[in-house]
Amino acid sequence: MKVAIVCDWLTNVGGAEKVLLAIHEMYPDAPIYTSQYNPKGIDWFKDADVRTGYLQHFPKKIRRLIPMLRQHYFDNLDLSEYDLVISVTGAEAKSIKCGTKTTHICYCHVPTQYYWQMYDDYVKNPGFGILNPIVRFFFKRFVKPLKNADYYAAQRPDYFVTISSYAANMIKRYYKREATVIAPPVDTDKFPVVKNTTRDGFINFSRQVSWKRQDLAIKACIKAGKKLTVIGEGPEHENLVKAANGSDLIRFLPFMSTEDLARELWHAEAFLFPSMEPFGIAPVEALSAGCPVIAYAKGGAKDYVINKKNGLLFGKQTVDSLAQALKDFEKLKLDQDFIAKSAQEYDVENFKKKLKKFIDEKVAK
Repeated sequence: MKVAIVCDWLTNVGGAEKVLLAIHEMYPDAPIYTSQYNPKGIDWFKDADVRTGYLQHFPKKIRRLIPMLRQHYFDNLDLSEYDLVISVTGAEAKSIKCGTKTTHICYCHVPTQYYWQMYDDYVKNPGFGILNPIVRFFFKRFVKPLKNADYYAAQRPDYFVTISSYAANMIKRYYKREATVIAPPVDTDKFPVVKNTTRDGFINFSRQVSWKRQDLAIKACIKAGKKLTVIGEGPEHENLVKAANGSDLIRFLPFMSTEDLARELWHAEAFLFPSMEPFGIAPVEALSAGCPVIAYAKGGAKDYVINKKNGLLFGKQTVDSLAQALKDFEKLKLDQDFIAKSAQEYDVENFKKKLKKFIDEKVAK
């Protein structure tokens, strides 16, 4: 069977790239088509046949500014010579052309967020610093045809697979398509459980961007008088330091190795997850280390946080709601073995087995 893999871009390390890596391991001879590739930003695909188009020749700093050109590139990428095409996408890659004999399975993380469910957030802060006013001006004027193109692109795949129940609902809402949930792969074996450790304070690790709402975690811990370790870097870092206001309760650490991260989890009371995300790899990594998760009760977290069993859900994305959850958490007695076991269904090998079974069933048709 002749197989091809497609992704939006391949420039840095993240959850989407972990999905792509697992699929590449399933089909190591399949070429990977993408709009742009930066092997210095991600070195996981040195053995892969990565193929780019004309966008690769644009200066790196402006590639993100041209979603309409990405749409044009994928719209005209004809992969009808393949028997199976797997697109891994949260943006334009799903719009590739496939022949009638080709089965196109789209692993869609979520509908293109800057057109649909996070449009207002994107317009408020496009993430381009001093260029924000210019980006905002043009984006608001081009968004309608881009949304239409994105919707029609979503009608091209034969089947949709997605990361969570929340994402499946978004795909149905915006694209009018049904999606099968197969959660993304998590390296659970890299976060083993170590029992009988001293646990003092809470933890959060992720890229520091505004929509991840680490500011809520910081302010809630200060309000509740709890310690918090914030691990990561990103454009919001200085604002988060300001939010901490010099409090001795808040400790900031840069990104670290997986081994060091696991050690931090062993000594944390719980992982704080105040953002609304379609899934969330970091909380599942925490669970696999036996660290419970306190999460906002919306989005993908509801698939893996079993309230009062392996963590706690809080109802409002506010400082007061999270601060109250921190106090409520003190009353819980959770089983560490159960916490770790609850993460195992998300490991890499389970992901591969579930996706392979889905693919075999659909291609057989």
